[in-house]
Amino acid sequence: MPEGLPPDTSDDANDVLIVLTYYWPYVSGLTNVARDVAEGLAARGWRVCVVTSKHDPALPTHDERNGVRIVRAPVLARVGKGTIGINLTRMAVREMRRSRVVNLHLPLIEAGVLSRLSPVPVVSTYHCDVTLPPGVVNDLQRRAIDRASAGALRRSVTTVVSSEDYARHSRLWPVIHPTMAAIPPPCLPRGAGRPTFRDGSGFHVGFLGRLVEEKGVEHLVDAFRALDDPDARLLVGGDYLGVAGGSVVDRIRRHAGDDPRISLLGFLPDEDLDDFYASLDAFALPSVNAFEAFGIVQVVAMRAGVPALVSDLPGVRTVVSTTGFGEVVPPGDVVELTAALRRTRDAPPDADAGRAAADEHYGVDAVLDAYEAVFTKAADR
Repeated sequence: MPEGLPPDTSDDANDVLIVLTYYWPYVSGLTNVARDVAEGLAARGWRVCVVTSKHDPALPTHDERNGVRIVRAPVLARVGKGTIGINLTRMAVREMRRSRVVNLHLPLIEAGVLSRLSPVPVVSTYHCDVTLPPGVVNDLQRRAIDRASAGALRRSVTTVVSSEDYARHSRLWPVIHPTMAAIPPPCLPRGAGRPTFRDGSGFHVGFLGRLVEEKGVEHLVDAFRALDDPDARLLVGGDYLGVAGGSVVDRIRRHAGDDPRISLLGFLPDEDLDDFYASLDAFALPSVNAFEAFGIVQVVAMRAGVPALVSDLPGVRTVVSTTGFGEVVPPGDVVELTAALRRTRDAPPDADAGRAAADEHYGVDAVLDAYEAVFTKAADR
């Protein structure tokens, strides 16, 4: 551990400091993991602080939500999906000096510097490799982020990954495995909803997520359109306005054409999600590259009794293989995805058994217990 100021033990000290690029109210799988861990630990009595970027200039610099103190750093510039600003480093270092342990959520361009400057033990949560389209600028950005991540991982006392399956296929596996701890993301169960999004009694398929390149939603649209079933419906929910890196909503609309069975719902607020899942007969996660490392939404769907059809990608496939509740298909394979949709429609799996398996393996309490153990062990160093 690098030398520095000892942790502050005063009443306003942090038990854990969480640092990441985007945080609530921005919505993504990565931000949801950080939020649910932060708020879950705060509910257990931990003093939790989050330092993040002020991705929306209208957000306050200092905030509090569900027991978590939030500090947002102004952004100087944006490159692709990331942000640049010395303010985040400065604010994070200040909070580190009165924390027991710091948890960096990677990828994070500042991770290398922060791990070097940290006066307290570092735990890194490595979500995924950065995947960008070919190009000189993107290649430079990817290499810079990989270098930052690798530096942070070498200096971390523990590296948390969502699954060993994904970690083994990561570009950074050599620096992940020495300190690896596999802890799945916390997957909060949904409440009992009403099927208000249903349109008739036909087979309803749903997708929920940001409408971005890596999600492969156009392949799901093509596969659904190949279903010769006039009563079937496809409900596509997800943000395409405030998306880092830009959305592919226009491409999805072109693939959907004038098919009246397909609905683009846009961003769904939290209060609508129970009803959304209650309206589905199947959930699809047709991701096409390794930027998708787990897919929390598939577990949420399963815990609502909805089987998942997911791409055969490291990490993503582990949930279906663990629970047996759904199907795994090759990424981008429209023919196989159509066949899987048809099988799920004609012979739906046991919803009660699937829900029970998802609850058993991906309950929130077990995940928070694991994070508590990792942070406590790190802080004791």
